[in-house]
Amino acid sequence: MSTFQAPKGTYDLIPPRSATFLAVRDAISTPLRNSGYGYIETPGFENVELFSRGVGESTDIVTKEMYTLTTKGNDHLALRPEGTASVLRAALQANLHKQGNLPVKLWYSGSYYRYERQQAGRYRHFSQVGAEAIGSEDPALDAELIILADQAYRSLGLRNFRILLNSLGDKECRPVYREALQGFLRGLDLDEETLRRAEINPLRVLDDKRESVQKQLVGAPLLGDYLCDACKAYHEEVRALVTAAGVEFEDDAKLVRGLDYYTRTTFEFVHGGLGSQSAVGGGGRYDGLSEMIGGPALPSVGWALGVDRTVLALEAEGIELDLPAVTSVFAVAIGDEARRILFGKITELRREGISADFSFGGKGLKGAMKDANRSGARLAVVAGERDLAEGVVQLKDMESGEQQAVAVDALLDAVRAKLA
Repeated sequence: MSTFQAPKGTYDLIPPRSATFLAVRDAISTPLRNSGYGYIETPGFENVELFSRGVGESTDIVTKEMYTLTTKGNDHLALRPEGTASVLRAALQANLHKQGNLPVKLWYSGSYYRYERQQAGRYRHFSQVGAEAIGSEDPALDAELIILADQAYRSLGLRNFRILLNSLGDKECRPVYREALQGFLRGLDLDEETLRRAEINPLRVLDDKRESVQKQLVGAPLLGDYLCDACKAYHEEVRALVTAAGVEFEDDAKLVRGLDYYTRTTFEFVHGGLGSQSAVGGGGRYDGLSEMIGGPALPSVGWALGVDRTVLALEAEGIELDLPAVTSVFAVAIGDEARRILFGKITELRREGISADFSFGGKGLKGAMKDANRSGARLAVVAGERDLAEGVVQLKDMESGEQQAVAVDALLDAVRAKLA
C-alpha cells in the first residue's frame, strides 16, 4: 500500500469513471471540430505576468489562487489558472493572426490549477475544454460559440441547464458605468479589501458570493442602463441570432464573469443539480486582451466548459452515457502453443480495429474466464491443445453463452460477423 496520496483538492481519474470524462471531452469538442476550430495545446505553466496583466490584478485568481514558482534561472512562473490568456499568447507568438484568415478559431483541452477551498465541484486541479475565436468583432461569432456549447451539452443528454446572457459594454460606455457603480459602492458598509477591489475593478464586487455583500447590492446601478448605442445593437444581434437558432437563454443584468478581460457579450452555463458551484461553463468577448498582453488590437470571443462539472451534472440528472465496450474480444489460451497462436490472433484483431485483450499470467481456464467476464467483452476466444489439433478455436458469446468452433484462419471473419 503506497504511503503517498493525491495532493489535497485534486483527484485521480481511473477506470471505469475515466471513460465518462473522455466521452465528455469528445462530446464538447466535436461541435468545435465540425465548425472550423483547430486544436491547440499550450504549456502547463506560463510567465506570471501573462495572467496578472490579462486575467486582472484585482481578481481572486491572481491575488489568492495562482500557484507560482521561481525557477533556478529566476523566472517567475505560474501554473495556468485558465486557458484564454495562454491560447492568445500562443496565437500571437506564432503570428496566426497575420496569416490572412481571421478569425483564428482554436479549441483546447487540458488541466488548470487554482489554490481554492476544496468542495464538491471545486478542485485545485480541474479539467476544461475551451474554444477561442480570435481577431474578429462579429456578433455571429458570439452566437456561434453559445450555440455550439448548447449543442455539446444536449448531445450528452443534459437538459437541466440554463444559459445566462448579459453585456458588459466596452471602453466607450463602461467608464461611465464604472464611475456610477463606484459611487454606489462607496456608500456601503464593506470591508477594506472589498473597498480596495471596488476602486480597482468595481464589477468584481458584483460577483462577490457573500450574502452580507449581496444584500447591500440591492438597487445597485445596472450596466444595461449605461450601454452605448453600439453595444446595445451588438447585444441585440447576438440575442437575435441565438434565438433564431432555437437556443433558449435568460437575460441576466447582474451577470459578471470573474475575469477582468471580458467586454460586451458575457454568458454562463449553470446547472441546478450542482449546489453552490452551479456554473458548468462560461465565457464571453474580450476585445482588449491582446493589447493588455502586448499584442495588436484583436477583438476575440471564447468560452471554457468544465469537464469535471459536466460529469457532475450528468450524475445529477441520472444520465449514463452509452460508452463503447473497452474490450470486444477476450482470448483465453490453455497451454503454451495456444498462447502463442491466440496472442498472434489478438494482435491481428487489433490491427483490424477490433478492441481485444488477452489473459496474461498463465492462468488456468477458470481464472482466465473470470478475467474474460470482468473485461466486459462481448466475445471470448478459447483454445487448448485439443482445439488446435483440430485447427479450431472456440468462439463464445458472453451474453448468450452460445459457443461454436471456428477455424483458426476464419476467426477474423467470424468475429466481425458476430460484432456487426
